[in-house]
Amino acid sequence: MALNIADLIEHCVDLVPDRIAIESGDRACTYAEMDERANRLAHHLIAEGVRPGDRVGLYSRNTIECIVAMIAIFKARAVMVNVNYRYVEKELTHILDDSDAVALIYERQYSDKVAAILPGLPLIAATVVIEDGTDTPYGTHGAVRYDDALAAQPGGRSFGERSGDDLYFLYTGGTTGMPKGVMWRQEDVWRVLGGGINFVTGEYVADEWQLAQEGAGNPQMVRYPIPPFIHGGSQWAVFQSLFTAGKAVVYPEFDGDVAWRIIEKHGVNVLFIVGDAMARPMIDGLLSGDYDTSTLYAIASSAALFSPSVKRQYLDALPNTVLTDSIGSSETGFSGMGLITKDTELDAGPRVKIDDSTQVLGEDGDPVEPGSGQVGLLARCGILPIGYHKDEAKSAKTFRTIKGVRYSIPGDYATVDADGTVTMLGRGSVSINTGGEKVFPEEVEGAVKSHPGVFDALVVGIPDDRMGSAVAAVVAVRDDAVPSFESVDSAVREHIAGYKTPRALWFVDEIKRSPAGKPDYKWARSVTESRPADARKAAAASNS
Repeated sequence: MALNIADLIEHCVDLVPDRIAIESGDRACTYAEMDERANRLAHHLIAEGVRPGDRVGLYSRNTIECIVAMIAIFKARAVMVNVNYRYVEKELTHILDDSDAVALIYERQYSDKVAAILPGLPLIAATVVIEDGTDTPYGTHGAVRYDDALAAQPGGRSFGERSGDDLYFLYTGGTTGMPKGVMWRQEDVWRVLGGGINFVTGEYVADEWQLAQEGAGNPQMVRYPIPPFIHGGSQWAVFQSLFTAGKAVVYPEFDGDVAWRIIEKHGVNVLFIVGDAMARPMIDGLLSGDYDTSTLYAIASSAALFSPSVKRQYLDALPNTVLTDSIGSSETGFSGMGLITKDTELDAGPRVKIDDSTQVLGEDGDPVEPGSGQVGLLARCGILPIGYHKDEAKSAKTFRTIKGVRYSIPGDYATVDADGTVTMLGRGSVSINTGGEKVFPEEVEGAVKSHPGVFDALVVGIPDDRMGSAVAAVVAVRDDAVPSFESVDSAVREHIAGYKTPRALWFVDEIKRSPAGKPDYKWARSVTESRPADARKAAAASNS
């Protein structure tokens, strides 16, 4: 039994070849059509010299062609390298060099950047360009058109046997630093992200045909992952769909109003977002428009703060829709989920029920006592990645053996309530030490965004002579109506302790985030360092 991503998708192709697999706008692709195209592209890669274990960069937005390319790479037993389409040339060079990529598939609009960096990447011997409606020249570096590559190759499978040991890479930048390549065995990552372990019972799926057969025998589920495929959660929303005979709806751009028209057009059942970066513009669009949301029964968020105040707006507007907060990372996979309904009491967050392989460890390496209020680090054992590609030092720091057990500890802090529920606090690398107290930006950001005049916010530390660091917020406002410091302070204090409240505010037109919606704290700090605060608490005030 080879628990391999390509094999698991092919099982659905064999069971439901005529069922729609992917939709985008007025375009649709059946399972059989998707499989044939992926076969042709895989044969092209092999003909160009790509061998099992070789890395292939994929530099594209969310399109049908991008999904076909992912599957083709897996069919060829190569390793996909997810490339952020907003990278500048230096970042592009880093990720393709660090991954040892030998081929690159990219959208035509990025041809100028590709042409500029290829001379410095001698390992890349094959390039395929996906037409995207732009007219950027691409012939100067030997690129083959995507359609031409498919037309020249056979559409049958005729591949050798694959293995669950085949590698899956996920390059993650997090909130700081250059991207790091997390290396997984394909069977392992399927277990923790693709449905290979029942997320409710924790039981292993023993039969590689089980998910496909269950999906084929039931009404088709329609998933709409909005985050770009550079985001692991979005990739796996698609893979989960393709493992279970579902339909994936994909669009290359995001707009808060248009998203609801897409949901209505395609009859979306499950929507995937990344926290407030997508939730806020979408709720504004929902409340100002008239859309049929009757098919939507779940909205799943992960990887970024989904503020309690925004959740409440969704629950009020969509009382029959369930919200979920999922926790995990590229280094852990799925670690737990919180289920939020109209009757859920919302406070700090996210609050989740962790799975059996996840714990919150104290400094002594023992699990923290539930209800103690002790802050610990989220740690996952059991099925874990191999480590970071070509980075033994970072691997040793994140993947640690404690008291004989190997854990993945990416740096997320949390507390454990008396009932065992875990409250996530945020990543320790961006926490703020103010007067000896540790403050986690996400908690403060959720409180700041409870103010009706605040659209988005990031929280960072600024130098303070007395406290070492003080809490500060960079704020994007609604409708150019700048709120007073006092009104923001009053709103925040309804949710968190006084020592956590911002001492200074900087107002900006827009908060900078990654394409996947993750906060750019480096940018936020640069804002606070570049000019005086727009509003500040009186200097004589105490830290309370």
